[in-house]
This record gives sequence, structure tokens and C-alpha cells, in this order.
Amino acid sequence: MEQQEYNQEYYEELNDLMKRRREELDHLRAANVNPYPYEYERNATSKEILTAYKDEMPQWIVSVAGRIMSMRRMGKASFAHLLDMTGRIQVYLKKDDLGESYDHFKLLDIGDIIGVEGYVFRTKTGEVSIHAQRYVLLSKSLRPLPVVKEKTDEQGNKVTFDPFSDKELRYRQRYVDLIVNHEVRNTFIKRSMILRQMRNFLDEKNFLEVETPALQPLYGGASARPFETHHNALDIPLFLRIADELYLKRLIVGGFDGVYEIAKDFRNEGMDRTHNPEFTMMELYVAYRDYKWMMELVEQMVFSIAQSLNNSSIVKLGENEINFTPPWQRLTMFGSIEKYSGKQLRGKNETELRTIAKELNIDLDPKIGVGKIIDEIFSIAVQPHLIQPTFIMDYPVELSPLAKKHRTEEGLVERFEGFVNGQEICNAFSELNDPLDQRARFEEQVKLRERGDDEAQTMDEDFLRALEYGMPPTAGLGIGIDRLVMLLTQQEHIRDVIFFPQMRPEK
Repeated sequence: MEQQEYNQEYYEELNDLMKRRREELDHLRAANVNPYPYEYERNATSKEILTAYKDEMPQWIVSVAGRIMSMRRMGKASFAHLLDMTGRIQVYLKKDDLGESYDHFKLLDIGDIIGVEGYVFRTKTGEVSIHAQRYVLLSKSLRPLPVVKEKTDEQGNKVTFDPFSDKELRYRQRYVDLIVNHEVRNTFIKRSMILRQMRNFLDEKNFLEVETPALQPLYGGASARPFETHHNALDIPLFLRIADELYLKRLIVGGFDGVYEIAKDFRNEGMDRTHNPEFTMMELYVAYRDYKWMMELVEQMVFSIAQSLNNSSIVKLGENEINFTPPWQRLTMFGSIEKYSGKQLRGKNETELRTIAKELNIDLDPKIGVGKIIDEIFSIAVQPHLIQPTFIMDYPVELSPLAKKHRTEEGLVERFEGFVNGQEICNAFSELNDPLDQRARFEEQVKLRERGDDEAQTMDEDFLRALEYGMPPTAGLGIGIDRLVMLLTQQEHIRDVIFFPQMRPEK
């Protein structure tokens, strides 16, 4: 193989460790070692070997592959630890077994990926290992890993040295984070398990998983600012969806009794501990049901997911033990505000509400109307107190343009939100199916937009046309997957449960 030629300017910018790795790469190629072969056949993982091996077994020949995470060279013998997706396993390499390829081992580094064939045995120190009879380089790593070192202190506790812990660097280089921080990998495995259990729960109830457009000519279904783009062939503006709601309800009009979608939504808004501009939602719509029925479904579903994930309905979050066992606490929105702030907001006009907010030291945007003022007071005065799973019910009509009017309470709608550990995880309605009422609500939203509220909803004539064909009584639900994963995996920031969160440009 020919020696690789490097751009001189690029080569001079490399640090000494990276230069040395490129020199090792050249030596390997000169020795006719292919540092990047096409495939490798494995027949076992580290976890399978460590779980299944017994000392009395006949000789067990295995073929594994993984990344070198530690190396200990001792002349004619060496030890290394390989990391695969399931964990780590030790490999013993001996020159008498490997011949010339053992000499090439000195050109390998931590971070290189190798395949190993050999038999399983237990070392004198009791560690299940693989005695290599053959190894092959599968990928030469040209950048050194930030190697995390562990040591056991006198009390038997593991102490970590040089951790890859800088949050911003970990989010930007998630691939490195996943290599060196095994608990991060476990978080994302659990995320996958949560989604799988949610799908199983909904599929068993015969709800149909569907897909709706991510690019939409009109955005709706939530109060948020959208991302806008342009379709060149049609020469029209399009928006990344902020919610799936209006398309899913069109499917209920079309005759489906229960549909759900797990999809990415996009909102052009601020970023904080619980908000990322790109996030995952599960939305569910079920015909002939109402919001009270949906509350029970949410309790059962989250309980089943927690049990499946942790074999317990209790999750420890900081000093709090969150118990997802049904039934959850139920409070009305106005009742909860009075309980935690001592203020009665029901029936107050905008001027009176702004006065109350001032008394509570809450600053308000002059552009927002009655509904958002009440919501702002709630979020500051009530939400931090909602640690155990709680449903907040019966919202003011001004705050919920897509929800059905309350059947007994004037000025309210049949809506609930679920709160856990002080944050919202779901939102649900008895869905509005009166097309004339829906048109009037949209018109009120248009007035708010004209007033300067750029998160107010837009008029959607096609959705109104669909409602005019007739939509049965329907219950609708949206669950924030990222926030649910945060709760069930004990993570404090939404970026910790998204593989590649949005970041400012790298300097």
C-alpha cells in the first residue's frame, strides 16, 4: 500500500499526538496492513460472553469487535479492554500466538477499533477474558480520546479521573460522549425503550400509527412561532410543523377511530432546560371519547412505561420520589392559582389581571391578552409546586382555541395538562368539532396576531372545511417525549436526552 500524502498546512496544524497517529498509519500501510477494511464477522458481544461463560465449559471460540479503551503492553504479551455496544471485555494478546501481527500491535492506540478471534478463559485475577488467536485492525483512530480513568479508593468507591465532562463539548461531540461516558449511552437506550413501550401500549388498543406532513402550507395546532422555508418548484412558502394536530384530526374526519403519530416538531422559540427548537411529540386522537377518558389513558400509559423501564412506578428526582401510580392528583386551573397564590382570577378582565400579576411581581408583555396573562400567572405561581403527577383541568377559553367548550362551566374549555416535577409533559382536549365555533376562535386568534402576538394561531380554511363535513366527538392528546424521557431517566436538561441538540455555531 502506498503511504498517504497529507496536505502540509493541515499536517502542521495537528498536535504531536495526532501527528504520531498518522505516522503509525503510514507504518501500518507500509507493512501491508489495511487500516480500514470493509467488514468483519462477529458471533458474540462482550455482555453475552461475560454473562454466559462458565469455567467448566468446553473451549469456547468467539469473534468480537470493539474499540480499544485501555492497553497494557508487557514485552511479548499485552492486555487490552475492548468496548462494544454492550460493554467492555478484556483481551489477552501473546506474541507466540500472533507472530508478526503482534509486532503491529505497538502501532495501535486507545480508540482504534479491532476484531479479535480467540477462546474465552478466566485470568488468575478472576476476570473473564479472550485469549486472542487472531486480531485485525478495523479502523485506525486519528484523534486521541479523552480517556476517563477509574480507581477504587480504600473504601471501595470508584473514583473517576479526567472525565469528559464539559457539557457544551459533550453536546457538540456526542460521538465522543457516547464512547467515554457509558451512562450517556444507557440514557439513549432507555429512550428507545420508552418509545417502544409507548407504541406497544397504543398498538394493543388498536390505535393506528400514521404519518402527516412535516412541511405545511399553514402551521397550526399550537401557539408558537414557526420555521419558514420556500418550495422552489411550487414557488410557495412552507413551514416546518409546530404540531401534528390539525392533520390528525382531518384523519378522524376521514373515518379513523384512533390515530397517533410520534414525530419531530419544530418551534422557532427560546432554548432552555426544557425547550429545544426541534423536539419529539406523540399526538393521539380518539373518536367518541372526551378529556376525562384521556386522563385515565395517560395515567395508565405513563405508569406502564415507568414499570417497563425501571420495574417500579417510583422515580427518584433529586430529593423527590415521583410516584406514577394512578390516580394522579386533579386540580382546576383557577383552583390551583387560588390555592398557591391566594388570588381569584375567574371572571377578571385584562386590566384586573394585569394588576394581580403586578401584585405577584410578574412582568407581562403588553401584547398578550387575557388567556396568556392567566397562563403566565399559573406558570410562575403554581407550576413549581406540581412535583407529583398532577392534571390541571378546565382552562379559560381564550387560552385554548382548539378545545371544546366546557359542558357545565361558562368561559372554560375541557382541557387538561399533565405536570410532573414542575414541568408540563402533556396537553389534552375534548376536541372542538363545531365548525362555526372553531371559525370564531380562529378569528379571535387573528385579532391577537394583528395586535402583535406572533404566537397566535392562523386561520386554516381547509381545516374548517374538514370540520364542516363533520368530526365525531374526539379526545386529543400530545405528550412531549423528550420531557418524559428526562423524567424517567433522571436527567435535568433536555439536551441530555437528545442525541444532537441545537447549539450556537462553533467558534
